[in-house]
Amino acid sequence: MHQPHAQNTQQPDARPGGAAGAAPPRVVAWEVTRSCNLACVHCRASAIHGPYEGELSTEECFTLVDQIASFARPILILTGGDPLMRADIFDIAGYAIGKGLRTVMSPNGTLVTPEVARRMRDVGIARVSVSIDFPNAAGHDAFRGVPGAFDGAVRGIRTCLDAGVEVQVNSTITKLNVHHLPALLKLAEDLGAVSFHPFMLVPTGRGKDLEEQELPPDEYERALEWMYDAQQRSALFMKPTDVPHYWRVMRQRAKAQGRKLEVHPHSHGGMDTLSRGCLAGIGFCFVGHRGDVQGCGYFDKVAGNVREQPFLEIWDHSPLFRELRDLDNLKGKCGACEFKRVCGGCRARAYEATGDYLAEEPYCAYVPKGWCPPG
Repeated sequence: MHQPHAQNTQQPDARPGGAAGAAPPRVVAWEVTRSCNLACVHCRASAIHGPYEGELSTEECFTLVDQIASFARPILILTGGDPLMRADIFDIAGYAIGKGLRTVMSPNGTLVTPEVARRMRDVGIARVSVSIDFPNAAGHDAFRGVPGAFDGAVRGIRTCLDAGVEVQVNSTITKLNVHHLPALLKLAEDLGAVSFHPFMLVPTGRGKDLEEQELPPDEYERALEWMYDAQQRSALFMKPTDVPHYWRVMRQRAKAQGRKLEVHPHSHGGMDTLSRGCLAGIGFCFVGHRGDVQGCGYFDKVAGNVREQPFLEIWDHSPLFRELRDLDNLKGKCGACEFKRVCGGCRARAYEATGDYLAEEPYCAYVPKGWCPPG
């Protein structure tokens, strides 16, 4: 479930009558199905072929789109599983686009035929993201659990580009492939992608079995330093994802170099669309295949269900989201950190590691100024 970013068409709060509430979401990731034709070892959803009972019906999907569009204009990410496993996916996409939502899609690439790519273009899909985790078939196929996954992903990317649909390449980064980062960036460049998003592993779902492959804090820091340097050199927009402390690294490095953080021409809005690290419940949320709303797909704590409450009510009034929006609630190093307003630490990692989603980020090496550990 790796997600494409695209231009943020966020409008001012569109609530009828200007009702007071939280700032509208800027990005909504929607797991339209959990079914998938791959068996990735890191999968947040532990997805299989399916079908899954209880997925939102077409009409329920249209209702959710109506509820989102009634007060917000977020980027809408149709994800999964693989969204192309859902027969009505283009009906849903077309409906969302018709309501003014900038709609993007994150298939794994293997199901993208020329006809599918043309339908994406014709319905108005703004961007597709495809994950490639190793710059070779042997590594990628082993990670994705299916022979031919690498060739299928590359073919899917080229097919989208041939149809005129822009592509973002994502990679899940672990101890297994961190040394391949330069090669993965080059592959994304060579394929003609518009952006490259290295996703730092969040060990949930099947990914729990990869927990020992999570980079330790010092290696994490080195990877983020490399990403900062690569971002300055590459023609691609590169956004490290699921790693809020990159926002600290960016500011530290830019300050040391005496330079300002700049908007990259391929960021489609740049710093304004990517305003801080962890956006769970703040500018971003995730809707599951049965309607559960979470801070993000890796953060296994439910704020509400759209079958039981309107989306706006969950977004504005969920106790979970209200708690996440008050950064004074953060504990440990995160609570004391001078970068907490731009970083915030990964709430999903904190929750998985400690059972407390307000605890400090467990994979951050930074020691805040004046921090005195308890005891």
